[in-house]
Amino acid sequence: MSAPVFIGCSHGTDSREGRLAIGSILADVAAARPDLDVREAFVDVQQPEVADVVAEALAGRRPGGGVAMSDDGSPTDDVDRAVADGGEVGAVVVPLLLSTGFHVRVDIAASVEGRAARAATPLGPDPLLVEILADRLAEVRLTPEDVVVLAAAGSTDPDAARDVRQVAAGLSVALSRGIAVGYGAGADPRVAEAVAVARAGLHMGGRVVIAAYLLAPGYFYDRLLDAGADVVTRPLAPDPRLAEIALARYAEA
Repeated sequence: MSAPVFIGCSHGTDSREGRLAIGSILADVAAARPDLDVREAFVDVQQPEVADVVAEALAGRRPGGGVAMSDDGSPTDDVDRAVADGGEVGAVVVPLLLSTGFHVRVDIAASVEGRAARAATPLGPDPLLVEILADRLAEVRLTPEDVVVLAAAGSTDPDAARDVRQVAAGLSVALSRGIAVGYGAGADPRVAEAVAVARAGLHMGGRVVIAAYLLAPGYFYDRLLDAGADVVTRPLAPDPRLAEIALARYAEA
């Protein structure tokens, strides 16, 4: 059997620039692994939904195609039982998300449950993400007087906050300086609060710099631009290292 279908699943956005940024990750994956069938899926805002993409990917690997379903909507054919029986995996959903949370634990998990598919872990935390963040900060000519706030989208899932703190700790080591953390939603402190605290502690000539821990432009990035910082770094994508992380998650799954 050929390699499992690679399904890159992102949140979805109305932003044209955001869609292009996320699309660049999948384009880089396809360029790095031309042997893979690379497909795109979403958990919100955009179509197609991840569960539908998984079903279509598996149907394409069955003789004659088709998705056999039981009365409760669960797959019934032998291919869809393959994972539980230790057989072939037909598709791997790679969350193009930086942390765990509702979409990973619920939407993506449900899309592979009972099927010959698996869900990979999110892109973060990862040392390569720390490298990209450090590069973004270098682009804005970070100085010793500046104060850095790592800004993430946020989630009510405590594991998501743990993931962000791990990245902040890695960035702190990489830059040999303290890194504050702020969230757009779901966790505290919020970005504007973290920026205000950072500004109160500024030395003469320093700036408050937001390190945008976001994959792409869109709703949360726009909120960062209004959070009161002097500088906001650009999002993580496009960057070929994101595809490297995504392929590592695929291989692990």
